[in-house]
This record gives sequence, C-alpha cells and structure tokens, in this order.
Amino acid sequence: MTRVLILIALITALALPAWAEPARYRLDPDASRVEFTYVLNGAPAKGTMPISSADLVLDFADVSRSTAAVALNANRARTGVIFVTEALKSPEVLDTRSHPQIRFVSRSVSGGVNGARVAGDATVRGVTRPLTLEGRIYRREGSQAGDLSRLTVLLEGQLDRREFGASGYGALVEPTVGLRIVARLVRVEG
Repeated sequence: MTRVLILIALITALALPAWAEPARYRLDPDASRVEFTYVLNGAPAKGTMPISSADLVLDFADVSRSTAAVALNANRARTGVIFVTEALKSPEVLDTRSHPQIRFVSRSVSGGVNGARVAGDATVRGVTRPLTLEGRIYRREGSQAGDLSRLTVLLEGQLDRREFGASGYGALVEPTVGLRIVARLVRVEG
C-alpha cells in the first residue's frame, strides 16, 4: 500500500477503556475489495471481486473473541480480459448463475494485534471447505492515536480451486488462487 498505515499494535496501549469490549464494525463497500491472483497459461494474472457484506466483531483485548463473516459478489468478478472473466463465471469454474455468492465465515481467531490467523470455512460453488487466512488490522491514515473507529482489515491466503469443484480450464489455469481481502470498516456505535 502506498499510504502510510499505522499498525493497531502501536495504538493498543493508547486505546480508551471503552474499546476493551468487542466492537462491531460495518463495511464501507465502495472502499473494500477482494483481489485474487492466478496463473493463466504460465503467466501471473489478477482480478477483483466486490465484497457484498461483512459482519465483523473485533476484540482488541482478546483476539480469540473476534469473528468475521464476509460475502463476495461472484457475479461482479473482473479479470480485465472479457473472455477470461466470462470463463471465470462459467459453469466450469465459479458457476455464478447457480452460485452468485462466495462466503467466508470464521471459526477461530488466534494470534494478536500484530498479526492474526483466521481459521474458517469458505463456500464456493456451494461447496464448503476449511480455509485459513492471515490477518492484519490498520488504523486509517490521518486518524488520531487511539482512534479505532475507522479501520482497514487485510486478510490474505490461498485456496485450491479444484477442492471447490471449480476445475474448468485446468490445462490453461493453475489450481492455486491467491486471495487478498481489503475491508474498510467503520465502527458501529451503540
């Protein structure tokens, strides 16, 4: 990221007592996205997919009490090349006509504010499999020390698309897909 972001770890000690309880955050959908990477015919390629919704509860005092549920709009996936985008949405890969949404729901969170491991279940094409993502939380650029009202959550990992039945075009597209979820959040008051 080109912006200077300050890790939550630097401000945890400055956080107000009110932040000791788990806090619910809402998604800023216009500023949030999923980037995915894949290898097409031997060349690295990438695409994006918008986040439809995210229900996140963050507990800075006990990260294990944090939860995440994220839904992606597979119908709006884009690769930058129209025929590749159409192949991605086809019944052989994501089958977006039958499965317009991709979901991730956390089961456990471990680690700390310097970096968390988020274990959960991903559902792609109606198939649910375990998926572990590495997470970091940042304060928004320009926010005051101790201000946790506007955050950026970064979740990264990878999956094997074949495990979800998205095995089409195997001769052209490698099975591993890299994920980078950037969720811009605003704390829900009350």
